[in-house]
Amino acid sequence: MSGLSSVLPAEWAPQVGVMLTWPHEDSDWRPFLAAVEPVFVRIAVEVARREDVVIACRDVALAGRVRMLLRAAGVDLARVHLHAVPTQDTWARDHGPITIVRRDAPLLLDFGFNGWGGKFAADQDDQISRRLHGLGAFEQAPIARIDLVLEGGSIETDGAGTLLTTRQCLLSATRSGLSEAEITAQLTALFGLERVLWLGHGHLEGDDTDGHIDTLARFTDAGTIAYQGCGDPADPHFAGLQAMAGELVAMQTLDGTPYRLVPLPWPRARFSAEGERLPASYANFLIINDAVLVPTYDDPADARALAALADCFPGREVVGIDCLPVIEQYGSLHCLTMQLPQRLSLGPGTA
Repeated sequence: MSGLSSVLPAEWAPQVGVMLTWPHEDSDWRPFLAAVEPVFVRIAVEVARREDVVIACRDVALAGRVRMLLRAAGVDLARVHLHAVPTQDTWARDHGPITIVRRDAPLLLDFGFNGWGGKFAADQDDQISRRLHGLGAFEQAPIARIDLVLEGGSIETDGAGTLLTTRQCLLSATRSGLSEAEITAQLTALFGLERVLWLGHGHLEGDDTDGHIDTLARFTDAGTIAYQGCGDPADPHFAGLQAMAGELVAMQTLDGTPYRLVPLPWPRARFSAEGERLPASYANFLIINDAVLVPTYDDPADARALAALADCFPGREVVGIDCLPVIEQYGSLHCLTMQLPQRLSLGPGTA
């Protein structure tokens, strides 16, 4: 990088914790709560083995239930920070704070969240980061409200000046309504970037986010991109994902080297009870300290996806997490989480 004062750390940078927002019965999770809550417990168990967990709960009663569930699962509760704040949904990747490092100090960026372009009510979730900050969840780190609608799942960084995103999402008129040049300029200034790489192809049916990058293509190091492939010409995703792969082939690192590209296998189609295609993607993995948590779908391709990502992350344990219950609400593992870089300090739980 060229001496820029702001840095958006890569996900593989050391972390102090991971944020979750717990599901509850007064939400779209009601029909799936019994199935999905164990997934949240499993994520918390794996994270707490390696770092802290910050959990937003809609009220004190839910925080008490979460504490009981995690204690029963053997989690070290000293690593769990429970806070009671109003919540509507669970997608911490999109309503949680995005942390940058500016002049060697952490700064929480609180972007606008409007329910993926007004598709869903999000007025309470839009305030979660500010409310957590007000409760001291992030100790003395400052927070800045950014007048731009941006979800964490829509951006992917190598931590060294390159950001990867999709036109379909960021150029949506229901987000910011800004041009590609305008968004590039804003993100470059905010995140201390050298460049923004834009993908014009790739989308999963059932994805409410208008093509979040974290369902499609992810940096695993500064020179490698793992992406969701599709090898079935009969599948409606085939043409779009093949075109996306072609775009990735044409991209280069800052020093002009082609990226090492790692295609992830294509899981078989899954459908909701109403017959809608569910967005199952192996690209929706979460990198944490010393491990990578990978969504699995009770699919023959699960083992190949785990093996491909193990090759991308030597020295990290690769852990499969059954996310079939999660995709019932059209997201997956990475969408549920937001990593918190090590430079942050976490306050004690308040619920």
